[in-house]
Amino acid sequence: MAAGCAAAAPGGFAFISPGDAARLNGPTESAAAVQRSAARVVDRAPHAIARVHVEGTLPHQGIYDESAEALRDLWAARDLALAGRLGGDARFIPAAARIAGAWAATYTPSFNPIDETGFDALFIAWDLLPEAARAPHASAMTRLLHGFAEGYPRQLLRGGTASNNWNSHRVKLAALASFALADPVLIATARARFATQLRANIAEDGLTIDFTQRDALHYVVYDLEPLLMTVLAARRHGQDWFADEGGRLAKALAWLRPYAAGERTHEEFVHSTVSFDRTRREAGLKGFGGLFEPPVARMLFAMAARIEPIYAPLAQRLRTAVWQDAWLDVLWPV
Repeated sequence: MAAGCAAAAPGGFAFISPGDAARLNGPTESAAAVQRSAARVVDRAPHAIARVHVEGTLPHQGIYDESAEALRDLWAARDLALAGRLGGDARFIPAAARIAGAWAATYTPSFNPIDETGFDALFIAWDLLPEAARAPHASAMTRLLHGFAEGYPRQLLRGGTASNNWNSHRVKLAALASFALADPVLIATARARFATQLRANIAEDGLTIDFTQRDALHYVVYDLEPLLMTVLAARRHGQDWFADEGGRLAKALAWLRPYAAGERTHEEFVHSTVSFDRTRREAGLKGFGGLFEPPVARMLFAMAARIEPIYAPLAQRLRTAVWQDAWLDVLWPV
């Protein structure tokens, strides 16, 4: 992806480089799964909206349903762009560019990281688009990336979300957008925020603050996933963030591993300090009661396997279908 002027096109990439895109892992079962996923959404009209909001609400409340449908665009764009890079249907790349362009022109970050965590998929889609497909939307996308990269580190954080899973998602979004802009100052700021989050969120023994607040392994997974995504993005840029702060992230994965492997069990949310967890349990939302289900940790350990091969057997055991995490297999084979 050729460098462009600041007003025209980002000079970097969030997750996957041009060289990576030239060496995608295909043809494989996972590549075929990505192609099938793209074929299902190739005719999708963009659902870009100016604001999304799903955090703290239930289906059919407020703009939850509209937001959930709109957010599906982001994963659709990623799968379309990836399938287009793999070859096949000539409509895939234009369809991905159409979705990415619609969001770049419409959206302004709200800085609610739970609402916006899925934008990492849009950033990866942008990485994968050929330069000709990016060009018509480059200025708008640069604006959007700056919004994430500069806006999230500027948030004045108070209360529990200053160090819990919310902040892990803030760190991820700021880091990926900073890498996409190839701005060394923004990248350095993102790394400093990443290190601060490790210190604030993960104890020396690997216990996360999310577990103490929510009494749920579900939220340990939700907390660690964006941090692992950030580490993978950094590795694509020749930087090793996994060992930062004495390897606290590695300790957290080791703490969680026996539960993900089914060697230990945990009754979820019994002593949560968050009232909305009780609301979701009473509404019957899956995962907000009963024993922790190890497949919840599938994506987390799929990413961990790319960093520490010791987790590869567990990641494979948690995966029950080839389409699960197929995009990651294609971008980063174990």
